[in-house]
Amino acid sequence: MLTMPALDQAVLSRREGIVADLRAIVPGEGVIDALEERRAFESDGLSIYRAIPMVVVLPSTVDQVARVLKYCKQGNIRVVPRGAGTGLSGGALPLEDGVLLGMAKFNKVLDIDYANRCARVQPGVTNLGITQAVQHAGFYYAPDPSSQIACTIGGNVAENSGGVHCLKYGLTTNNVLGVEMVTMAGEIVRLGGKHLDAGGYDLLGVVVGSEGLLGVVTEVTVRLLRKPETARAVLVGFPTLEDGGNCVAQIIAEGIIPGGIEMMDKPAIHAAEAFVHAGYPLDVESLLIVELDGPRAEVDELIASVDRIARENNAVSSRISEGDDERMRFWAGRKAAFPAVGRISPDYMCMDGTIPRKKLAEVLRGISDIAKRHGVGVANVFHAGDGNLHPLILFDANKEGELIAAEKCGADILRLCVDVGGVLTGEHGVGIEKRDLMPAMFDEDDLATQMRLKCAFDPDALLNPGKVFPQLHRCAEMGKMRVHKGQVPFPDLPRF
Repeated sequence: MLTMPALDQAVLSRREGIVADLRAIVPGEGVIDALEERRAFESDGLSIYRAIPMVVVLPSTVDQVARVLKYCKQGNIRVVPRGAGTGLSGGALPLEDGVLLGMAKFNKVLDIDYANRCARVQPGVTNLGITQAVQHAGFYYAPDPSSQIACTIGGNVAENSGGVHCLKYGLTTNNVLGVEMVTMAGEIVRLGGKHLDAGGYDLLGVVVGSEGLLGVVTEVTVRLLRKPETARAVLVGFPTLEDGGNCVAQIIAEGIIPGGIEMMDKPAIHAAEAFVHAGYPLDVESLLIVELDGPRAEVDELIASVDRIARENNAVSSRISEGDDERMRFWAGRKAAFPAVGRISPDYMCMDGTIPRKKLAEVLRGISDIAKRHGVGVANVFHAGDGNLHPLILFDANKEGELIAAEKCGADILRLCVDVGGVLTGEHGVGIEKRDLMPAMFDEDDLATQMRLKCAFDPDALLNPGKVFPQLHRCAEMGKMRVHKGQVPFPDLPRF
């Protein structure tokens, strides 16, 4: 049973006055009060957990954000920041006694600086929208999550999102140069800028991936890259998952760093092909998409090397893209894998753990065994190049016990990732999904240190409480704090 902070009855008793005060700060349609309209914000992409926010506020200026946060701090009102709501770890799950602060109206590209290869954008700009704004000049923004058509850069910063090209070009943290952020006290601060590195503490590095616990981002300066001269993809099929995993390991071991290496197992291949018709082979157990980019001569040589390595690892099919249209079809199937799996299962949970590449085959076997033990199905889609797994656990929530079985299966998969030397998340964040598993990876001192950092930014624990940390403490209690496995003193919030 998911648990969250106890409802603040004192705040709920003041709800009408709070709504009126917020309307004075954000006039017009900026405050959503009606129950049915608030219901649209009751979950993010992890929709098995839901809660209707006390009130939704949609500011359109930085001053409004600052005034809302300052007002909430003075009134001891909890705040949950929200981007597009495409997150998969419950990071934007609202609180029934809290303000949901939606940043969708911050949707402008503010400045494009080609000379310095960067752009300033508001957090509500979509990931793909950044590339669309600069592609006419031969530039693009590298991180490309599968949800890039809908997910926003503010949410990418919160979760440190990646994508299929993160192997060569890095995650969000490697492509963000600066942010403007509003603290819970209403203070507007700037971290970083157009320069590559700032002096002093790496506060920008702390904020990227902080999951809305430290402040609300109102502007992001992103790095722009030149579009490569050439990009070609190889579609390679293998008779076993082990062969595909071994091929990935050998490609990296030989010093080849592709733009991306993605892997899918048989259930995911069949689902994606039926949905997109990308031309995937259906008689293989695992499929690799390997993209090489750069100067044409280099790409041609690396393509030949990858083809050789694939044959050495028992590849039964190999197809090299002939032109951008075919290359994009290869990727279309992979990027549509999540919705495609929705066609073969009434419900699914998308997990997110990261492991050492050399453990791919071992962990894939382990995932299969875990799924069988819990009586659920699984389809595997993942960023093979950096070991970021996305097992899709298949179940039917209408059948008694299957949702609980799926949750237990997911927890066991994440524990397996940690046991082999990996981590709980690669790009989806901790949120509520992995919160109670944090002691499997961090000891008491680790968690205490992380919480003290949270206290430095938000001493009253008003920003996104109940997320990431298995216990919530006021900062005044930190000196006495201890965290023990399984100790989660929050009252229950039911699943849906």
